[in-house]
Amino acid sequence: MTLSLALLAATAAAQPAKVEDTIAQRVQACTTCHGQQGRAAPDGYYPRIAGKPAGYLYNQLLNFRDGRRHYGLMDELVAPLSDAYLREIAEHFAALDLPYAPPPPTRASPALLQRGQQLALHGDAARRLPACVQCHGAKLTGLAPAIPGLLGLPRDYLNGQLGAWKSGQRRAHAPDCMGQIARTLSLDDIAAVSQWLAAQPLPAAPKAVSELPAALPLSCGGVPQAAKVLP
Repeated sequence: MTLSLALLAATAAAQPAKVEDTIAQRVQACTTCHGQQGRAAPDGYYPRIAGKPAGYLYNQLLNFRDGRRHYGLMDELVAPLSDAYLREIAEHFAALDLPYAPPPPTRASPALLQRGQQLALHGDAARRLPACVQCHGAKLTGLAPAIPGLLGLPRDYLNGQLGAWKSGQRRAHAPDCMGQIARTLSLDDIAAVSQWLAAQPLPAAPKAVSELPAALPLSCGGVPQAAKVLP
């Protein structure tokens, strides 16, 4: 090899590798916990964020940044980020259309699963407790742009978040409808509904719906109240 070729080779080797400045590259920090492409981590706690409604993801990022929701790693990650950048992150993950893994087998008793199904599909009128399907859609796949689907989430994550709402550790924009609902649930109710939801397979069309058959049963901060009812 001539001296000039050797110098060129050395120069090329010394130059840092070019990294694409794309949103997909910049959100690699998110996938460290939330799994490849935001599909969910295998530990049963970090949820799937791929395909969630953009408005929901954006509101959660704001909640972490602004102190309504707390988790050390998330708090530090989003603390310096602007509203516009958080919205860009939310829209990136919302646009990912990726298949869901089948639900893991459950060891819950039939009685517990039956109670969870009752709460999810019918609620509890005696306690003025709405059913999950009244807000999260008939197939529990969410309502665009701001209400998430409840299927494809680990039992431990569902348990943890309902418990956090019940205790006040997790909050949302006022009026905090999920906080109100969670405070009405007993710990046994939370165990039942999280077990049942985590055991359900995703429907063939797992995307969030754009309309509901009836108005939301409660006012929820951060959720548009208009134009959400089927004609």
